[in-house]
Order: sequence, then structure tokens, then C-alpha cells
Amino acid sequence: MKKIRLGILSTAKIALTKVIPAMQSGRYTEVTAIASRSIENAQKAASELHIPQIHETYEALLADPEIDAVYIPLPNHLHIPWTIEAMKAGKHVLCEKPIGLDTNEVNQLIDATSRYPNLKVMEAFMYRHHPQWVEAKRLIKAGEIGEFITLQSFFSYFNTDPENIRNKADIGGGGLMDIGCYNISLSRFLFDAEPKRVCGFMNTDAKFGTDRLFSGMLDFSGRISTFTCATQLTAYQRVNILGTSGRIEILIPFNAPPNAPTQIILQRDMLEDEEDKLRTITFGVSDQYTLQGDLFAKSILDDTPVPTPLTDAWANMHTLEALFTSAQSNQWVVC
Repeated sequence: MKKIRLGILSTAKIALTKVIPAMQSGRYTEVTAIASRSIENAQKAASELHIPQIHETYEALLADPEIDAVYIPLPNHLHIPWTIEAMKAGKHVLCEKPIGLDTNEVNQLIDATSRYPNLKVMEAFMYRHHPQWVEAKRLIKAGEIGEFITLQSFFSYFNTDPENIRNKADIGGGGLMDIGCYNISLSRFLFDAEPKRVCGFMNTDAKFGTDRLFSGMLDFSGRISTFTCATQLTAYQRVNILGTSGRIEILIPFNAPPNAPTQIILQRDMLEDEEDKLRTITFGVSDQYTLQGDLFAKSILDDTPVPTPLTDAWANMHTLEALFTSAQSNQWVVC
């Protein structure tokens, strides 16, 4: 069975601990090379993860004819430049979220893809491919919670390391860019629409200049998504989806474990039996990064559209920008 040969641009933690091991287990993916600004880091990663090829520069990896596609887990400000460089080298690209710093950058990328119509480019929002999210969306569409009206989501962690890229404003750090993009993405994903207007509130770290807490409200023509994301709170995540006659609670919405079952809670008020009215749905072991890699690779092998097109990436960034504008102006912003 043919597999897509992947090269990894950088030894970022997410690549080493989550994405590379996951794609090494993929049905349609194999990791054949890695590059880093530090040859020592590349050698260490290759040794620990059994990656056969090391490149001393990103350019050298992109020039490798034995690589079909690249995965880019670089800091946010490098996503677009290296995605375009990869396309110039004839490589398909799976790039970490958020795919750029603003919509102007995403427009540059979309323009570049028109020059390389045979190449696939996808933003890596891995959570969408996990069975718990697929089932949540199916339950909503099937009317299991009545009319879907509102959702609430929360995502936080604690990080005050001044050297961490998430705390550097000039390269796209901050809570909304790092994890708030998930809250925006899931809202658009579940409502299957774009918000008409947004309202945001931001608490900025005086030292880092980044938003350490961001709360927002997205108005989907009267259906509402509210969220909070934070980089200096205790680690927590949860999503509640509420309809007129039921709700869905996703217990580990974003960092679903790759080696343990996951659960969601389904409440259906229309049922008389108390056991059926509130039940827990359990999903078997599933690695969302493996699923993401395989879906991306399958789109290359079959020459079909990627699961998450760049139009979706642009729309997510557009909403993110509108929330920043709202927080800075203290008023609702029409999208």
C-alpha cells in the first residue's frame, strides 16, 4: 500500500511528542526525514523517533526528492513563508494552526496555491477528525438535542515562560492565536456557518504584551457561541452544546488522549426513560493526529479535496481578527 513520505520542518515539541509518533502509525503516512535549525536537535529527534533521514537546513529537506509532503509545526509567523517555500519545492503541506498571522497572509497563501493547483495544503485542526466530534455533529444534525441554540467552550493552561513562543507577541503569541482559534473553529464547525458579528474582551500581560485571557461572543444570527481561553489559568477544557430539548458535553474536547477511551455526555429531555435521558457515550482508543495525517495523505493519493480547505482557514482567521478589533474598540464588530 502506497504511503505519503513526510518531512518535518523543525523539532517543535508538538511534532516530537504528538504528531510524528501518530503519523508513524498511520495507514497512509510515513515520516522519512526531519530538519532543524540545530543539527544536534535533529539528530536527537531522529534517533529517538527512528527517523531515517536528517537534513541540516529546511531548504535541504524541501529539496529532497524522496519527500512527498511536509508537516510544519514552526512558530506562527513562519507558517505562511515556509508553506509557500514548500509549494515552490513541489511539496504538499500540512501546517499547524493558526495557519498565518492575519487574513492578508492567508490571502497570500491562497494566491500562491493557484500557481500550484496539484498540491494539497491544509491547516492542522486535528480535533475535528476525532470520533467524538464527528458524533457530536451527527447528533446535532439528527435533532437529538432539539434546535441547536448555543454553545459554551473553555480552554486554558498556565505558562509564564518568557522564552516560550506563546508569550512572544511579535511572532503571533497569545491565548486567542494559540488556543482561542479552537473555540472559534469549533463554533463555526458545529453551527456550519459564519458569525454575523462578534464581541471580545481581552486581558493583556503587561510584560509579554500578549492576551493572557480572552473571552468572546459569536452571534450566528441569534444562535450564540461564548468562550474563554487563557494562558495563565489552571489547565482546563470543556465544551457544552445546548439545544431546546437536550445537550452534549464534550469532556476532553481538544487534547483527546491517543491511548485511552474518550467520553461525551448526551442529555435528551424528550425521552421518558431516565437511563436513556442522560447517557454517556464512550469512544474507543483513537489518535486524532493519526486520523488527521491519514485524511490528509488520502487526499493526496486520491487527488481529492483536503478535509479542511484554506477557505475555512481564512474564515477562521477573519473571525479571530474581528474579535481582536472588538476587544480593542470595546464594541461589537460586524464580520
